[in-house]
Amino acid sequence: MLSISKRLSLFRLDNKMRHAKNHADWKQFAIEHDSTSGLEAWKNKEVSNSYDHLNIRTRIDTLRRLRQEKDDIGLLFALNEGIHGNQGGMGKPILYKLAKFGTKRLIEEYVDETVNALEHISTLPESSEISNKDKQDFFERASRCFGRSALMLSGAGSLGHFHLGVIKTLFEHQVLPNVISGSSAGAIFAAILGTYTNDELTLALQGDMLLDPLQLSIDNKPKRFVRDQVDSASLKITLEAVIPDITFQEAYEKTGRMISITIAPFEEHQTSRLMNAVTSPNVYVRSAVMASCALPGVFPPVMLMAKNVYGETQPYLPNRRWVDGAVTDDLPAKRLARLYGVNHYIVSQANPLALAIIKGEEYMPIPRSAKNIIRFSSHEFLKTGEQYSRRYLRRLPDIGKVMNMFYSVLAQDYKGDVNIVPSFSFVRPQKLLGQLTTDEIKALVNEGERSTWPQLEQIRICSNISHTLEQIMDNHSDHNIKRFYKVSRRKTERPMSPITTASIIG
Repeated sequence: MLSISKRLSLFRLDNKMRHAKNHADWKQFAIEHDSTSGLEAWKNKEVSNSYDHLNIRTRIDTLRRLRQEKDDIGLLFALNEGIHGNQGGMGKPILYKLAKFGTKRLIEEYVDETVNALEHISTLPESSEISNKDKQDFFERASRCFGRSALMLSGAGSLGHFHLGVIKTLFEHQVLPNVISGSSAGAIFAAILGTYTNDELTLALQGDMLLDPLQLSIDNKPKRFVRDQVDSASLKITLEAVIPDITFQEAYEKTGRMISITIAPFEEHQTSRLMNAVTSPNVYVRSAVMASCALPGVFPPVMLMAKNVYGETQPYLPNRRWVDGAVTDDLPAKRLARLYGVNHYIVSQANPLALAIIKGEEYMPIPRSAKNIIRFSSHEFLKTGEQYSRRYLRRLPDIGKVMNMFYSVLAQDYKGDVNIVPSFSFVRPQKLLGQLTTDEIKALVNEGERSTWPQLEQIRICSNISHTLEQIMDNHSDHNIKRFYKVSRRKTERPMSPITTASIIG
């Protein structure tokens, strides 16, 4: 039991952490909190039933000994048999939720030693014992085996500026994943990450350009009970102001970041799509973002645009229209796993409905196993309800379409391995699509930054090995994927093909 004085000290430190002006101050208060609560001693203690500490200690000692003995072949062999995610259960969420800052020192030591060993192997000169091809084969296998992290940005309406604060913090601390997905409002910021180089992103995040590029804030407008809503025309102009006119393939070649935008079909008998440089390389990023932001019933459905084989702009699947991606696949975890080998998900969640579900689960006074049973039962119930609505509402297609979207929204999983959520759980409906004041926008960005601080150390520890592997692989590649189109040097009139030849998924 903690003494009353220690409880008061912890209460004061909690208050200081909530009101910290920057991450450095927050970190100082968090470490002091762990020291006062006794969790600093817990971090230094290797023994625990939550993970295989003996296995991890053996791995550290082996890697360290081989490096000290300069046994490079032995080191490469040892790395070969031990590079995989969640080594000894070190990725369990419970290990990162007890302390305010960090986790077991043994886990941090293992990650650092593995990173040092990987960097050592990558810098070895070619020899008869370890050729460049041997190294390349090893790093490709290790990267595939260990997996990689992804940042998923949820739908959020006008609350999407929360994502900007999350992105800013991850970028400044150099833990921003290269795989990024976005839906609805999250698609805007995913597109910015995928079309801005690091230098451009640094300038954009330091200034106010991304806060309100068209000066749409209602600071100087008379206050009304009902706010002015963001319409399709102003959204289109905003996207033109912040997102370059390039395709997914060109975006990847420019930045090396693998962005994906989720879109949902407007017509029946179609499935949602994940637009990226693999599935739709010639589709314009801005076009996909506009579709992903097209909330049904509020914005009109969008026809995608793409480059054809001659580099000319034309409709992509002209008979199809697309709407808000958050309706069917807010967080496309399974698709990212299949396309990019992702097995660790960082979620920036500002979807009001998702926040209500997450907060509700947190406050339910029942065991985690019971929560999982309730969640599974609810999904099965919703699936059954959707099947009945499809059968009995065939003669009322508009109502049936709304019901299907309703079931799809409620049945989704809105959480990842690391969840960055704002402190608020209730949002006034008029704010979701309404124009915000400058102060409200800045408050959302600030909330995004503050909500990311407690998760930074977990993100750094869990993604450090995969990030190192990506950097090593990146040094030996130029991001040039095979081109599917060519720019015509001479402008000649020719009939436009109804479907982009670059389409992989048809």
